[in-house]
Amino acid sequence: MKTRISEITRTTKETDIRASLNLDGSGKADISTGIGFFDHMLDSFTRHGLFDLSFSVKGDLNVDAHHTIEDSGIVLGRAIREAVGDKKGIRRYGSIILPMDETLIICAVDLCGRPFLVYDLTFDTEMVGEFPTEMAREFFYAVAYSGEMNLHIRQMSGSNSHHIIEAAFKAFSIALDEATSTDPRINGVISTKGVL
Repeated sequence: MKTRISEITRTTKETDIRASLNLDGSGKADISTGIGFFDHMLDSFTRHGLFDLSFSVKGDLNVDAHHTIEDSGIVLGRAIREAVGDKKGIRRYGSIILPMDETLIICAVDLCGRPFLVYDLTFDTEMVGEFPTEMAREFFYAVAYSGEMNLHIRQMSGSNSHHIIEAAFKAFSIALDEATSTDPRINGVISTKGVL
């Protein structure tokens, strides 16, 4: 099987991001974004999806966390898209219902090449550490559109903002791992069009 690794560098006036993603890893994470809770979320994404991810961000945190988090979503989505490659042999779809204490999250992924986000998370707090809760949507939106995937994230229950966001990141990683996994029964891609 060919290696499914991507390396992405993206530099703007607002952020400088360097990322390396191995879809067939073992959960090794080397994360540095300057936002502690966001580091924790990307670490959870890596470990629960059994990816290997190196992710370094230098962002304009003197302004706020917005550019760092949103641009990280752009880079992660692009890294996923490039690592998946031509999508031959992958399952394409992945989903999970994930519990975390009082929180229950449903996540479904379709690596169809048509970006779309359906997002239904609600928070009682504006911040978790230095992470604005409103930025969870911006991150997943950026991942979905840059990664050219359908991404659905729905909250069935939950009251603790930390738990809700963490469960969403974990659910996304597990659904993505399923969607990117290969099946020897699949010839080409799973699509009536013959292309994804």
